[in-house]
Amino acid sequence: MICYKFLFLLKGVIILIPIKKAYGYVTRLREGKMQVLVFQHSISEAGIQIPKGTVNNEEETHHAVIREIQEETGLEHFEVKQLIAEDYWRNNDGAIHHRFFYKINISDAPDEWHYQPTGGGEEEGLTFHFIKR
Repeated sequence: MICYKFLFLLKGVIILIPIKKAYGYVTRLREGKMQVLVFQHSISEAGIQIPKGTVNNEEETHHAVIREIQEETGLEHFEVKQLIAEDYWRNNDGAIHHRFFYKINISDAPDEWHYQPTGGGEEEGLTFHFIKR
């Protein structure tokens, strides 16, 4: 079950519970230069993005980022190196996101590929590619 925006009433006070999100900065070293994996979202207004998604109830963020990378990209062989940052961010709809950003290394991936995500989200046929520093 996915944790969305929840409101609780406690002694007359409404408390907004943040939505946990896991982001994966998938990186590789190619010809001595660091590259980062991105994709163009199927909704053009969403722009260029990195793999990410909502953390399920009772799920650790480390496990969520692994699941999201697999579901969104089709990649199976990668290494989650470390949590590099976390923050809180208010979305345009007022929802608070507790975001967890992970550095992920991969050595064997094509320069570009198309993939149909399997996680049940809105995405349709994404094209992934690496950008150079």
